[in-house]
Amino acid sequence: MFENLGMGELLVILIVVLLLFGSKKIPEIAQGLGKGIREFKKSIKEVEDQITTPNSVVSDLKKSVKDIGDHLTGTETEKTDKDKTDSNKTNT
Repeated sequence: MFENLGMGELLVILIVVLLLFGSKKIPEIAQGLGKGIREFKKSIKEVEDQITTPNSVVSDLKKSVKDIGDHLTGTETEKTDKDKTDSNKTNT
């Protein structure tokens, strides 16, 4: 992209930028640009993580559903046994 720019052209561009923004404003602009680039990279990483993690999320959900089903089945059995014990006590 910049392969046609020589050292002279780059020097002229830098001088124009220095005249337009001043020597105090250039570090602030560079700092803001750096923060923007870091935030952009962070956002890209978050999106990549979201794309690559669905398999683990799905397996975690399957495990959770299985655990809940086992728990509910176990709870229903315990309630049934408990109900039987309670009904035997009331009958005697």
